[in-house]
Amino acid sequence: MGQPTLPADVVDLQQRVAQAPLPRHVGIIMDGNGRWAEQRGHERLFGHKEGSESVRAVTRTARRIGVKALTLYAFSSQNWARPADEVAGLMDLLREYLLKERDELMDNGIRLNAIGDLDKLPKFVREPLENLRTETAKNPHMTLTLALSYGGREELARAARNLATQVAAGKLDPKQLDAVALEKELWTSGLPELDLVVRTSGEQRISNFLLFQLAYAELFFTDLLWPDFRDKAFLEAVLAFQNRERRFGKTSQQLASPS
Repeated sequence: MGQPTLPADVVDLQQRVAQAPLPRHVGIIMDGNGRWAEQRGHERLFGHKEGSESVRAVTRTARRIGVKALTLYAFSSQNWARPADEVAGLMDLLREYLLKERDELMDNGIRLNAIGDLDKLPKFVREPLENLRTETAKNPHMTLTLALSYGGREELARAARNLATQVAAGKLDPKQLDAVALEKELWTSGLPELDLVVRTSGEQRISNFLLFQLAYAELFFTDLLWPDFRDKAFLEAVLAFQNRERRFGKTSQQLASPS
C-alpha cells in the first residue's frame, strides 16, 4: 500500500515534533464513530468503517515519527452489551482489517499485539488475529496493540487472581507483592511505560482503559470525533505532550537543578 503525500502543514508539524522527546507509548480511546455517522444521516457502522481509516493514518504517523508503542482501545469488555447487529458489524470490520493490513504491518516493521479477554472473540476473528501476531512477532520498529474485549478493571482483577494463585501455591512470598509484581501480570507487560493517552469526541473520562498504566500518563482530550482524527490531529496531540512539564512528584526546581 503506497504512502500518501503529506500536506505542507502536516510536514511542518512533523518537523516540530522531531525537535523534542517523543512519548514512548501512546494509548488512544477512539470515540465518536457512531455520532460521526449519525450526524451525516448514516447508520453507526458507517462511522466505524470510516474510523478504520483513522486507525491506518494514525498508525502510519506514529511509526513515521518513531513512537515505539501505540495502543488502540478498539472494543471494550462493556461493548459486548451493544446491539447485536452493531457488535456483529464490528467483528466483521475487525476481521477485514486484520486481513487487509498484513502488508502494511510487514512493510513498516510493525509488530501486532492484542490485549483483553481474547477468548470471547469469535473464531473468525481470533484466527487471523493470531496468524498476524505470529507473522509480525519479530518486526522491530513499533508495537501496535489492539485492546479487544478489554477492560482495565478486568485486567487488574485477573492480575490479582494470578498473584493470589502464586501465593497459595507457595511460589510467591506475600511480602513481594508490590507494584512491580502486579505490573508483570498485566496484559501490557513488556510494553514501554504509557506516556500519553488521547481521547477523541469531547468526552473527558477514561472508560476503563489502562487504569494501572496511566498513573503518570499525560491526558489529551479533543472534540474531534474519531473518523476526523488523522495525521495532523495526532501530531498536535504529541506536540501538546512535548510542551508539558512532567514532574513525577518532584518540583519544577528539582527538575531544573543538575543532579
